[in-house]
Amino acid sequence: MPLEIRELVIKASVNDGEQGQNTNQGSAQSSTNVNNQADIIAACVEQVLAILKEKSER
Repeated sequence: MPLEIRELVIKASVNDGEQGQNTNQGSAQSSTNVNNQADIIAACVEQVLAILKEKSER
């Protein structure tokens, strides 16, 4: 008998790797990290909207 998975929950944690670095470099890299975070958030939002659209079409 086949098994159907109706919901899959995936959790992820993303680290920048800045925890052990010097704080003087942090200000120069902070704008780059903000841009990277914005890109990641935008990609996640797009995927969530696509999933919601797919569910509403069913």
